[in-house]
Amino acid sequence: RGVETSKGTLDTLMETEWVKMRGRRRTPGRPVTYGTSDIFLDHFALEEIRDLPGMEELKGAGLLSGRMPSNFSIPLPPADPDALTDDEDPLTDIDLEELGLLTPRVEED
Repeated sequence: RGVETSKGTLDTLMETEWVKMRGRRRTPGRPVTYGTSDIFLDHFALEEIRDLPGMEELKGAGLLSGRMPSNFSIPLPPADPDALTDDEDPLTDIDLEELGLLTPRVEED
């Protein structure tokens, strides 16, 4: 969803298996997209990602600053969190090799 985060934060979320790679965005550079995992949902006793609190609930709990930009919003998660969006492609073995997550195949003669 266009959220910027430091690499260390993302590494921690990946190590705890709270987020997983979803696909690649169809934009220059083909950035990897991420989504929450079932482990995240289980840890926070959520049935689905839509059970997370909304902006009004976060404001009411004092967790959002009163100095939020006027155009700030929290997007609603899709009905199917595992479904790729129109501008995403699924990860392929080639993508995983490029990301260093899959050992390249060696063709035998």
